[in-house]
Amino acid sequence: MAGGDKNKGPSKVGQIAEKVFADLGGAMNTGMVWLGDEMGLYRAMHKAGPLTSTQLADKLDMSERWVREWLHGQVAAGYIEYPGNEKFLLSDEAAMVLADEASPAFCAGGVSHIPQLMGDVLLRIPEAFKTGVGLTYDELGPEAARGVERLLAPWFRHKLVPVALPALDGVVAKLEQGARVADLGCGAGVALLEIAKAYPKSELHGYDISQYALERAAANKAAAGVSNVTFHDAKVEPMPGDASFDFITTLDCIHDMAHPSDAIRAIRNAIKPDGTWFIADIHCGESLEENLEMANPMLPMLYGFSVLCCMSSSLSTPEGEGLGTVGFGGAMAKKMTGEAGFSKFKMHDFDNPLNAYYEVRV
Repeated sequence: MAGGDKNKGPSKVGQIAEKVFADLGGAMNTGMVWLGDEMGLYRAMHKAGPLTSTQLADKLDMSERWVREWLHGQVAAGYIEYPGNEKFLLSDEAAMVLADEASPAFCAGGVSHIPQLMGDVLLRIPEAFKTGVGLTYDELGPEAARGVERLLAPWFRHKLVPVALPALDGVVAKLEQGARVADLGCGAGVALLEIAKAYPKSELHGYDISQYALERAAANKAAAGVSNVTFHDAKVEPMPGDASFDFITTLDCIHDMAHPSDAIRAIRNAIKPDGTWFIADIHCGESLEENLEMANPMLPMLYGFSVLCCMSSSLSTPEGEGLGTVGFGGAMAKKMTGEAGFSKFKMHDFDNPLNAYYEVRV
């Protein structure tokens, strides 16, 4: 890359240009991960040992030349290993991240809505810059609901019930006896269904305004075979403000809401005096300076998702509060919950680089 004296290293212009090309490479790699996930290439390589491009193409009835080029790129990106002799290997560790959806480390699902996000959605964002009004989650398309579900599901399936719930004071005992539970912003319902399976005596209610998410929640409920969960369209049947819930969860959704202050007040009205509210939201600071000091390598991605998804959703009405992806960190969460009448606020660390967790009580 041109742009500087050899002895002095690259100029600032060269450094920025290199950064642009590196990020462009990341975008290309993400597209290739999407292809591998969407077309079952990773799953076909899982536990199959070293394969030639012909063997992999034959397994999936695909064109060998296209499969070979994809494999070469995956080796170059470091996702797939190349033992030699024109054979390619998906290691067990890579399979946990890219192929095995039951793995707690599975990440490939998080790219499932990238084509829609970087295509139709991105092309609509310039208008939001002009008007100030963003897109609702349903306007992001059905793949947004699927992508969020697949991104968050591994933590819900592996950590929520065995790790997080026991750390909350008195919650498990209530769930075992039979508690009344609400999940506001339940999405596709994966978290609520995990709780329902573990605690069949409890009565659980999920609330969301996304029709795509609620459709997925209904399908997930049928597949889980549970009868103690009910999903509600919150626009038609909002969470009741009768102080009847023992336990309420909001999992990665407060920052997406157009009216988070209203939602927090609704939670205050819905929860019992001795109830517990469990929040999961993005681990971030209160300002750009704090976020930069945290040196989170995911920070550029989080701001990008904010523009395309989260802040867009939180500004999907003209009077939206616009928190965005990195707008509901610990300080903001404590402030907003306190203003709504909650007096107890405890932070938890469940070893998740993406999220922070808060236990809130009246």
